[in-house]
Amino acid sequence: MSSSVHPGMVARSRSCLLLAVAPLLVVMLSGCEREVAKEAPPPRHVRTVVAEKGGLGESIVLTGQLQAEKEVALAFRIGGRIIERLVDTGDRVTPDQLVAKLDPQNELNSLRSARAALAAANARLEQDSNHFDRQETLLRQGWTTRANFDQAQQALRTAQAAVDNAKAQAEIAEDRVSYTELRAGVTGTITRRAAESGEVVQAGQTIFTVARDAGWDAVFDVSAQVLRTAPGDADVTIALTDDPSVTAKGRVRQIDPQADPVTRTFKVRVAVNDPPPAMRLGATVTGRVDVDHGHGISLPASALTATDKRPAVWVVDPNSLTVSLKPVEVARFDPGTVVLSGGLDGGEIVVTAGVQALVPGQKVRLEGARS
Repeated sequence: MSSSVHPGMVARSRSCLLLAVAPLLVVMLSGCEREVAKEAPPPRHVRTVVAEKGGLGESIVLTGQLQAEKEVALAFRIGGRIIERLVDTGDRVTPDQLVAKLDPQNELNSLRSARAALAAANARLEQDSNHFDRQETLLRQGWTTRANFDQAQQALRTAQAAVDNAKAQAEIAEDRVSYTELRAGVTGTITRRAAESGEVVQAGQTIFTVARDAGWDAVFDVSAQVLRTAPGDADVTIALTDDPSVTAKGRVRQIDPQADPVTRTFKVRVAVNDPPPAMRLGATVTGRVDVDHGHGISLPASALTATDKRPAVWVVDPNSLTVSLKPVEVARFDPGTVVLSGGLDGGEIVVTAGVQALVPGQKVRLEGARS
């Protein structure tokens, strides 16, 4: 006897089977999602350097100008019109050398007047002296009174004071005549001319500037940071900017106590020892100072981060290739680099790029590592 299955029964059986299997599929798919979520992230690519301990010396190079250590401004002691200029810029001068003259006519007239007044005072003194002598003789003989004698004595003293005053005025007039001639007074070189023949000048107005032969200075404008870095007694190598082969040695002679109000730099004068003939006043020079900061570790500034408000760097474990933060001590900051004085022993692999995205224990892949 054959049995037959109704098509409706088969459809119902398939539906029941699908309903029974569906929950199992859901559970299996959720398990796969959990496994995917638990997979570790791929290693992060970072750039690194190997920390190497070594000398931290640097060279400080500045540009300046050669100037005379001592400059003298030459000026007339009196005012007047210049009638002759005997030297020019660049000329060598000696102490007694005449460099310029004023029109002396007024001063010569004053001198003649003073000498005439002195002659008159001497004549009056001689007259009063003779009168006093006579009164003194007559007083001893009893032929004159004490009052007349005292009057003659007072006249003699007045005449003597007048002579002294006339002598002083004559000496002043002679000095003023000599002041119409301007002499160098020092040995050196004329570096500036500030007046011409025919010009009327005032007393004390600069006519020439003389650079004395006592010594030369290389003058530099130096920032406060460089002054803190460079030692005050360091040797300075001076070289011509247009010919670096021409060099001389120097030492810091003077540092201005106050900064320039505009540039905020300090003027530093370096005494130049035995400058070669090719070096001339006013030439542009460079000064180089080699500074030794001892030993330490220099790293790119991008390697520095912080932990607990202290500077730190990311260090890579070479075995597990995981990173960890290591606090460090910073000696100084240079342009583009940071100098460490403690925290690393040397030889550590330090991350220099990608430090912001790292977490402790994270795996990394090294790029650009160098030893």
